[in-house]
Amino acid sequence: MSSTYNKPHLPFDQQLTLLKNRGLGITDDALGIAYLRRIGYYRLSAYLYPMRTPLISQDQTTQKIKVTRQDQFMAGSTFDDALQMYVFDKKLRLLLLDAIERVEVTLRVDISYMLGSKDTFAHTNPCMLHGNFTKKKKLTGLTAHQEWLVKYEKVLKRSKEDFVKHYKYKYGLPLPIWVSVELWDFGMLSTFYQGMQTSDKTTIATKYGILDFSVMESWLRTLTYIRNVAAHHSRLWNRNLVDQPKLPKIGEIKAFDPLVSDSVTVKDVSRRLYSVPCILVYLLKVISPNSSWRDRLCEMVDQFPIIPQLSISEMGFPKDWKSHDFWK
Repeated sequence: MSSTYNKPHLPFDQQLTLLKNRGLGITDDALGIAYLRRIGYYRLSAYLYPMRTPLISQDQTTQKIKVTRQDQFMAGSTFDDALQMYVFDKKLRLLLLDAIERVEVTLRVDISYMLGSKDTFAHTNPCMLHGNFTKKKKLTGLTAHQEWLVKYEKVLKRSKEDFVKHYKYKYGLPLPIWVSVELWDFGMLSTFYQGMQTSDKTTIATKYGILDFSVMESWLRTLTYIRNVAAHHSRLWNRNLVDQPKLPKIGEIKAFDPLVSDSVTVKDVSRRLYSVPCILVYLLKVISPNSSWRDRLCEMVDQFPIIPQLSISEMGFPKDWKSHDFWK
């Protein structure tokens, strides 16, 4: 299918003029063009989008209310507002990546230490893993474990790490799991955890006070998604989560009870970003009890730009969020 896109390529000065014509306040043309050159119109448009005038309509068949955005900006919207949100979002991504890295590194140890005590090469041994992971074939004709191993072999082949060269030269392949795990990205780590035996997944989840291993599985998938968004410098602050976390049932983890109470639907909480820092601060209390990450997150949220059309509620933060146990 050929593309129907027919909008013309616009030089930077014309991009700025277009924004002005649509009602965006711009006080310094030279500075505006400089930012367009540095950041790009399309990337900035993600932060300008919430400032565009909303158009509310109703589907005549389903009766569902639909909100779309028109080209014109709401009164009072400025180019500086978008830049402030861009900077805030960048700081948010870096802060979340910091916490996710700590979770990732610790989980590598959890998995490799547990399975390594049973089999040096557990990651290559189907008998050490769950049958659904090692026996059930997908449409590709391979099992999920076989697909995982294919990806792992590619990572291993591309690696220039000195420790990999050392082990290959001195011992040959395969690498022990406690060496191999250092090559896995968060996606591989999450997939492998999902493919572990139920008893092993439960043991690791229990370390973090999580009674249901499927909750841990979903958290890792969500963190993988967030890491990928952040690593690609994409807009994060008001994004709806594609991989939504499963939240504990009421009473299983006290800190999460307000998030899944009768007054707030689990679906609404799970699809917004607020659930992610809650998950991270909960995990970090086990991984690094003296970490200042929680305080830095609170400080950053308190510095959310003062923009009439925007608020932290679009990230899913409730008005009483500081009363939740995560932030005490």
